[in-house]
Parts: sequence; structure tokens; C-alpha cells
Amino acid sequence: MSKIYFTLTGTKHYFGNEFLKKGTKIRLEKEPDNEYDKEAIKVTYEGLGKIGYVANSSYTVIGDSMSAGRIYDKIGKKAKAKVVLVTDHGTICSISKKSLLDNQKKIKKSEAEVEE
Repeated sequence: MSKIYFTLTGTKHYFGNEFLKKGTKIRLEKEPDNEYDKEAIKVTYEGLGKIGYVANSSYTVIGDSMSAGRIYDKIGKKAKAKVVLVTDHGTICSISKKSLLDNQKKIKKSEAEVEE
């Protein structure tokens, strides 16, 4: 399974990104009731709460990193991630392999229950 990278955006509306460093652990949480984006995934940092969102627009996604819409079905309700690179244009992060594997197991389990 290859790494999945995404862009953390919107940090200027919360705490900025000065505190984010390579290796900083963050959490992703789906926000299905978000009035602006049905595929919204908020990003939180322990002790601060919400620090931004996974980018979901061609204007905010950096390079080949994935948008919220592209990773939405690859994660469960929550996932762990970490910062890989902080730039002036956004922050690149990667989803933990364990979060991806755990979600795959849940999907397979629910598919097996449907077949029974």
C-alpha cells in the first residue's frame, strides 16, 4: 500500500501553521454535516482542537496530493496522520498506514456481513 498525501489548508483561520513541524501528529475526522462540503474532513491537533481541513479544491490542493473527496472513502470516521512538509502555500501530510488498513478491514467485514 502506497502512502497517501493530502494538503492541510485553512490553518490561517485558526492557529496558523507556525507550530506545525515535520512529524507533527494530527487527526482527521469526517464532518458529514458540514454545510459547505459534504466530503469535509477536519484536521485536529491535540490540545488545540480544529486547526484546518483537508483541501478539497483544485485551488487549495498542492501538487499530486489528494483532495478530501479522493481520500474520503479510504478512511473511517477518524484517521491519524502526520505532517510531512510545511510551506507558505499549505502543509503536506500523510495518512497513517494503520488508519488505512483498519478502514479496509472494516469494509471487508461489513461486506462479509451483507453476504451472509
